[in-house]
Amino acid sequence: MYIQRTIEHLLPGILATFPCLAVTGPRQSGKSTLLRHALPEYRYVTLDDPTALEQAHSDPVYFLDSLGERCIIDEIQLAPGILSYVKMRVDADRSRNGRFVFTGSQQFGMIRNLGDSLAGRIALLDLLPFAASEMQQTTSINGGLEHFTASCLTGAYPQLAVNPEIDRRLWYSSYIQTYLERDIRSLYDIGSLREFHRFMQLLSIRCTQMLNMSSFATDLGVSVTTIKRWLSVLEAGRIIFLLPPHFNNLGKRITKMPKVYFLDTGLACHLAGIRDREQLLEGPMAGALFENYCLQETVKSFANRGEQPLLSYLRTNNGLEVDLIIEGADLRPLPVEIKLSRTPSAAMASSLIRYTSLFAKADPEDGFLLCLADGNRQLCRGVTAIGVEEYFQMLQKRLDD
Repeated sequence: MYIQRTIEHLLPGILATFPCLAVTGPRQSGKSTLLRHALPEYRYVTLDDPTALEQAHSDPVYFLDSLGERCIIDEIQLAPGILSYVKMRVDADRSRNGRFVFTGSQQFGMIRNLGDSLAGRIALLDLLPFAASEMQQTTSINGGLEHFTASCLTGAYPQLAVNPEIDRRLWYSSYIQTYLERDIRSLYDIGSLREFHRFMQLLSIRCTQMLNMSSFATDLGVSVTTIKRWLSVLEAGRIIFLLPPHFNNLGKRITKMPKVYFLDTGLACHLAGIRDREQLLEGPMAGALFENYCLQETVKSFANRGEQPLLSYLRTNNGLEVDLIIEGADLRPLPVEIKLSRTPSAAMASSLIRYTSLFAKADPEDGFLLCLADGNRQLCRGVTAIGVEEYFQMLQKRLDD
């Protein structure tokens, strides 16, 4: 069962413009499936195949010759040496576009290698696990609450979403083991795998919180340098997203630490030990996981249109907090407060009202209180309560305009 990916509509334009395209993203996000479905006329080879990998290393010229005029090379990070030969072929005829398509799950060194070898010759796309609109193709669920619950308890990785019979706990356990031993340890000396796994568990429990690296270092008995290295690995691997603080002329009054979010709430719930609907909706992490869900879907909305998200959060020393600030092409900030509630009230919008007053010079747009209510409802001047589905539609429209 193939699920249409939102990012697919970008492929024809990119392949008509650039000689090369690289599709990156976490392991099992559907990169190979997407490209083999969307580009059936391309010759496909995966460097997971030991024979193909050996040939790419020992005789890269013959390897590229064997792939014909247009090809997809999967897991390109396993043979970065062939990129210099790709560059020579591209430079020999710059008028031919759409010749080489690469995929890779290990972003750690891949982007650097692609940038060094093919600068100006390659476009990059980031394929994340299913967004809400893609998940909707796999099930008949409706409403923000059900989408949130499915994302947390099923997960958004394609294999989990399209095969409800899969043992979710076993799948995620195997996924983490593969990720730790194959993707990370093969590239980095991260030290103890057990301590790194504990670090991932602590991150899941503290998702949406400000990232205090000293606290993590103390809890795990490792150095702050080690924590920084582990964070960079998880961020590059598209497991987590670090939401930066909002900066402006308030200077020292604004918190400088980023907040941490998972790009799949299903993985976060697995690591945190949340197994059922009651634990999810009535447990102490309910509000944090809903905020994580809304943020991850916002990031996916940008990635699925080939754009880098301009996102931040605000927290000042005098108690003003805004969960999410979205900046568009016109640079007018859109403040969003996220509440796990079906009955939004004007009291919940107090931070948005304060933000609009304090940052009047930035000319912010009217704020949104993102919640589980259905539809849109004006709460007070300058603030609208918006449901999850309506919020996603609003994001799509903003990005498409």
